[in-house]
Amino acid sequence: MKTNKLIIALVIFFSIIHTTLYAQKDDKLTIDLIYSGKLQQEYFDNIQWLKHTDGFTKTNSTPKGNELQLFEINNNEWTTLITAEELIPNGHKKPLNIASYSWSLDESKFLIFTNTERVWRQNTRGDYWVFDINTKSLKQLGRSLPESTLMFAKFSPDNSMVAYVSQSNLFVEDFNSGKIIQLTNDGTKDIINGTFDWAYEEEFDCRDGFRWSDDGKKIAFWQIDATDIKDFLMINNTDSLYPFTIPVQYPKVGQDPSSAKIGVIEIDSKNISWMNIPGDSKQHYLPRMQWLPHQGKLLIQQLNRKQNHLKIFNCNTSSGTSDLVYEEKDKTWIEIFGVDLTMESSQHDLVTIDEGKYFLVLTEKDGWRHVYRVPVNGGTERLMTPGAYDIATYYFADEKKNYLYFNASPDNATQRYLYRISLKDDSKAERITPDDFPGINKYNISPDGKYAIHEYSNANTPWSQTLIKLPKHREEKVFIDNAMFKSKIARYNLPKAEFFKVTTQDRVEMDGRMIKPKNFDPSKKYPVLFHVYGEPWSQTATDSWVGLWNLYLAQQGYIVITMDNRGTPSIKGREWRKSIYRKIGVVNSRDQAMAAKEVLKWKFIDSERVTVWGWSGGGSMTLNLLFRYPKIYKTGMAIAAVANQLYYDNIYQERYMGVPWENKKDFVEGSPITYAKNLEGNLLLIHGTGDDNVHYQNAEALINELVANNKQFDLMIYPNRSHSIYEGRGTTLHLYNLLYRYLSDHTPPGGK
Repeated sequence: MKTNKLIIALVIFFSIIHTTLYAQKDDKLTIDLIYSGKLQQEYFDNIQWLKHTDGFTKTNSTPKGNELQLFEINNNEWTTLITAEELIPNGHKKPLNIASYSWSLDESKFLIFTNTERVWRQNTRGDYWVFDINTKSLKQLGRSLPESTLMFAKFSPDNSMVAYVSQSNLFVEDFNSGKIIQLTNDGTKDIINGTFDWAYEEEFDCRDGFRWSDDGKKIAFWQIDATDIKDFLMINNTDSLYPFTIPVQYPKVGQDPSSAKIGVIEIDSKNISWMNIPGDSKQHYLPRMQWLPHQGKLLIQQLNRKQNHLKIFNCNTSSGTSDLVYEEKDKTWIEIFGVDLTMESSQHDLVTIDEGKYFLVLTEKDGWRHVYRVPVNGGTERLMTPGAYDIATYYFADEKKNYLYFNASPDNATQRYLYRISLKDDSKAERITPDDFPGINKYNISPDGKYAIHEYSNANTPWSQTLIKLPKHREEKVFIDNAMFKSKIARYNLPKAEFFKVTTQDRVEMDGRMIKPKNFDPSKKYPVLFHVYGEPWSQTATDSWVGLWNLYLAQQGYIVITMDNRGTPSIKGREWRKSIYRKIGVVNSRDQAMAAKEVLKWKFIDSERVTVWGWSGGGSMTLNLLFRYPKIYKTGMAIAAVANQLYYDNIYQERYMGVPWENKKDFVEGSPITYAKNLEGNLLLIHGTGDDNVHYQNAEALINELVANNKQFDLMIYPNRSHSIYEGRGTTLHLYNLLYRYLSDHTPPGGK
């Protein structure tokens, strides 16, 4: 025991000496270091909780290839459940690369998604293999179908069949015999069965478009009809001698969306019953659908074109009849995601409780975002989370102990914490996250509610992942604390982030996060770089790890600031978020500019060295600020910006702006291109020609307007890069070097 203590003491001693020596060097970060992969945090995802074992699985990369690891809580250790060698198919030399995976309901079979290809923003098409835990055998699904065309494969409840989509049609495969049965035959690029078109995927997060019934006899699925959706043609000038076009079915603002309907197909007969949902299918969306447990019925959510009228139907899958069981209207829009207000969206089902007698909805109809319990057959709703605060997301309904777990932060909109509240009575919510975790706390709760993976970070602390036991939040095992990452970055003597509030002349109080240079001298004046987003899809001034890029910029001598205006998804109540309705580009840009105006009054800010930058919606905000408030912002760097709101997709833009035949002037007024003639400062415009989200068309339209008004600017076009501008060797490094060079050329760093 004494020997162990001596060894520990020596390790600590030499660690201190090592850190001190490196700290004395006071090395500075470089862009090459940040984007070379040498300074990366550890993090694991793709966690699958097991129902029949207290524990979970995850993939692990080894020199030999992927393997599957099992963590059993009772043993408190990792074991290798499936080795890399076992994942080598007959006739192959290398193990399968696991892009994602899932388990059969009885956890006897392991479904592997591999050899993937990109569909719009994500890789959702590929090959599927099944590993049998008992026989240690591998079997490929859909072998007679074209390579890398299978999507969303999943086992039937009894493991006898697997269903999947290939080339817009649904198939089932008898797992034992290998017989493949095609369930739909009308699938084309326009008629899409079991998955979705571009707009549904991008704006409703809809990808997996079918569901097994719990008896395994039926499959419910979406059918999207995109026949009337026009193709937007992107051009590729570099990958062949002659350029070619890439068509993307993309409904612009004011254009009718794809129509959608939901069918239920009987596996044995292949008969399809279509659900009778009232309303014109081209003026309504069907963004969510799920089976009610053990009832043979579907819950289907419908939104009207303006997305301010939600209906939820209880549908009889035999007759197709539908009963309205929930209805909600709003003067602005209704959010159907039901997930975190930091917009980590996904296609979640509504939580059902009491054997499917009730479902839970998140709604803002009382002025705050709260959970309501709704009877599936209609009746009186019950508010589950009363109080003057927002629910960021709800995680889990523990019916055995009668608690609902959710995420909120009533006192600080920049943070998130775990709470629970009784499912049975009107007791006060109880905070579960301890006080010594100030910042952003996220949870992945086990199916029985006993444990959770706790993910934690704050502005000055990288992410950690820990197994905790609920409800006491007792630490069971630290999986990742990023100690090595922290040790590596310690040598760079990095600055710290701090938070502030600023009140504008319009009496709007905004949260802000600021990073000052490490050697900050309050008697000097420093340049300021504002990072902006400012639309309903992202909150930026959160108490989560700020990232090395921001720290690098501060280290060079910039004060780096981000602030959240009205309209961002901060947990400050409905009015805060909805005040931007039909005023994107107007209300949000004024809030940012007026807040910046207050910041520029600080004695250590140099009002002549002011730069703003942002990406996507943040790129649009950058343009609006530069064009509308040229006396405040001297330089702007706009990446993948929407220059004209009428050029963006209908689902997103009409949700927040209305429909153009009612208020086209609002779209024009909110668009940066309208005010391009006011440019006075320096502008760097960056766009990828392969951007299927915010089309390069936006950049060219803005270029024409700037040229027409004799406004000089700088331009960087990345051929065939998408909205994220990451494809191609060296792209990311080039982009960030470009940003810093432009920033430092036009806004010199350092205090004066």
